[in-house]
Amino acid sequence: MARTIAVGIGLMEFPFETVDGFWRWVDLCEAGGIDSIWQTDRLVSRTPILECMTALAAIAGRTRRIKFGVNVVSVAMRDPELLAKQCATIDVLSQGRLLPGFGIGSPRGPEWTAMHLDASTRGKRTDEALEIIARLWAGEKLDYAGKHFRLTGASISRVPVQPDLPMWIGGASEAAVRRTAKYGTGWQAGPETPAQVAEVVAAIRTAATAAGRTIDEDHYGAAFAFRFGRWSDPGMARVAEAYKARTGRDAAEAFAVGGVAEVMARLSDYVEAGASKFILRPAATGDGDMLAQTRLLIEEGLPAVAARWPRVRAAA
Repeated sequence: MARTIAVGIGLMEFPFETVDGFWRWVDLCEAGGIDSIWQTDRLVSRTPILECMTALAAIAGRTRRIKFGVNVVSVAMRDPELLAKQCATIDVLSQGRLLPGFGIGSPRGPEWTAMHLDASTRGKRTDEALEIIARLWAGEKLDYAGKHFRLTGASISRVPVQPDLPMWIGGASEAAVRRTAKYGTGWQAGPETPAQVAEVVAAIRTAATAAGRTIDEDHYGAAFAFRFGRWSDPGMARVAEAYKARTGRDAAEAFAVGGVAEVMARLSDYVEAGASKFILRPAATGDGDMLAQTRLLIEEGLPAVAARWPRVRAAA
């Protein structure tokens, strides 16, 4: 099947000076044709970061068209029954616009120490949690006895509006590949380069086939920060430093900075690697800067994407 290239927009920190600026940004994304809005998960921080599930619920109430998701919720830090219920509620009230993404949580995250969580068990906790979430979404009355979670007669209602609510999985390790092949309906990259994305996509396809499953070739995603401008623009040094502290990677190798040609070149590299769905994060600070960068993405980036990768109309 032909792949559909879709461009969403994401937040890590809360870069706005005012709450009104945030809502003007959401309204711009909704009206401008952005595919989706994504909030990164972080529970413990000194910098302003929105709580992801609460933010999605608020965005659901503000909008009518745009989809939204978490890139990605750290399942090992959360109660799976509550998370399943939160996702189902948001999906119901938004009439099927939720795009949930799940991961084990970054080992660099401050939550493990601050909340006295055992990071060494995060993979196994996530595997158990994903099974619980999927079965609750399916409407089961669930008895579950795992190493990390126990449930007796648990169920949720209402279940998600989407009959097969997407379950996008993050991570690039061998365990993440197996997890995606077993539970996922899609895979979402984090800081991976195009070359790394190509390797992971190939590994997931092989693992899914071995597991007797298939994942739609249109359901592989990538993410990167962009800036219409120059590295010397005000605030860019601080944005780059924050990225290095969070990921350990050099922003100069990860960000697309320049004009539409530079952004499209980075996007094209990921498309060639097998990605179709994108989360682009504006490298910007302040209300005016965020709105300006997003408006440039809408006015220059989206038309370039549509011209390069026209959407194929579905047969009637």
